[in-house]
Amino acid sequence: MANKGSNPPWALHWRSNTFFILATVAVGLFTDLFLYGLVVPVLPFMLRERLAIPEEDVQSYVAWLLAAYAGASVLFALAAGWVADRTNARQAPFLSGLAALLVATVMLAFGQSIALIIVARVLQGISAAVVWTVGLAMVQDTVGPENLGKVIGSIFSFISMGELMAPVLGGVLYEKTGYAGIFGVASGILGLDFFMRLLVIEKRTAAKYLPQQNSETNRRERGARDEEGDGTASEADPLLPRNDEDPYKIRGEPGRLVRALPILVCFRNPRLVVGLALAFVQASLVAMFDATIPTEAAELFGFSSLQAGLLFITTDVPYLVLGPVAGWAVDRYGTKPAAVIGFAYLVPTLVLLRLPPDQLLEGSRNVILYSAILALNGVGLAIIGSPSVVEVSDVVQKYDKANPEFFGKNGPYAQLYGFNSVFFNLGLTIGPLVAGALRDSIGYGYMNLTFAVNAKIKGYASIGESVLKGEHNASRKGRGPLITTYWQLSDLAED
Repeated sequence: MANKGSNPPWALHWRSNTFFILATVAVGLFTDLFLYGLVVPVLPFMLRERLAIPEEDVQSYVAWLLAAYAGASVLFALAAGWVADRTNARQAPFLSGLAALLVATVMLAFGQSIALIIVARVLQGISAAVVWTVGLAMVQDTVGPENLGKVIGSIFSFISMGELMAPVLGGVLYEKTGYAGIFGVASGILGLDFFMRLLVIEKRTAAKYLPQQNSETNRRERGARDEEGDGTASEADPLLPRNDEDPYKIRGEPGRLVRALPILVCFRNPRLVVGLALAFVQASLVAMFDATIPTEAAELFGFSSLQAGLLFITTDVPYLVLGPVAGWAVDRYGTKPAAVIGFAYLVPTLVLLRLPPDQLLEGSRNVILYSAILALNGVGLAIIGSPSVVEVSDVVQKYDKANPEFFGKNGPYAQLYGFNSVFFNLGLTIGPLVAGALRDSIGYGYMNLTFAVNAKIKGYASIGESVLKGEHNASRKGRGPLITTYWQLSDLAED
């Protein structure tokens, strides 16, 4: 607590206002996605024109640059979460992520060697790992678990505009102004992001000067540790059914590895594994669309890169409109109905993507058909946007509530979102590779059929009535082979 005589920071009330904190996180995530989308379409031209890379090598270099970003995001996400959970405030690591992004942008703007461009992409990946890990932890600290779905849905809806605008704007700016226009826009957005991150004051810091808010702040940032549920099971409850026992209490002395990375103990609960798997599948679906829409549009309709970029509006607008609604539904009815409905809905909409290549309609009518089916898939992506984050947060919040002394004052939430970032980025990395290989080997229609089958399987897993049914309780009786594996892995971590 601050001393009674200490002066509060300037404009404490609005700088620590819930809306301003959430807006700061949203702008940070928006900046990350926007600059990613702004630069990626320009990379092939940068390699050819500025670095004089031979035409036959451009595609392989682009692939390496994309892999550098994703690899750095995966490798640094856990480290970012570990550091954030051990600092007194999350603002410092949040600002460090922006510093990495600023250096990366300067290197991309002026770098004259492929080595510098690769380093810039690595720094972009590090920034993404920090902003997503620390940013989502700040959201959890600010609103608590009861409103997490609605808030996450709204934030994801907002940042989808970055994905929507960036590729189109990047192409237009490069065509009209060259690199100057692209990096001028990037600098402006970075400036706004920097000032917001610099000004924001977290609830826990504000509470030092506003003691009357301590109880509310503690309730939020501790994940509602003191709240007691009624123990009633319903469809609005988690993806996997639970029993009346307390499976979240840590018994015995955890091993050295678990003490160093406390979030590992939560992997005993298969709900956490299912939730992270949802994030992986969600990301792989998004990446599948990113990887295949431009090439399919070019083959079917002869679209240019700009025209193909405009097709992404059909998938992003439903996310923009329905994201908050889907998040509210998760908070109101639970993660299970949203996940089951979302993945079940995606099965037929993915199968429908077989129709445009069959040329059932001609000319512009086939373009309209393709756009309409993409929009239907956008609705499904909006529905599955929130359940994974809310589900894993619910599991970890229960562990935190049952074992507050083990996880410390900050809880393990930044570590959790570090793992979430790892799984999501793995989906973004593997999704395009699988989609590209399937499209080349069995065609676009059967590729989407394969992803539809994957969505159906994930829908069954979300119901939790097959191999995972009721197997997450603390007693190890009657568990299936998959759950046995999870228990064995967590036991190894404690040895």
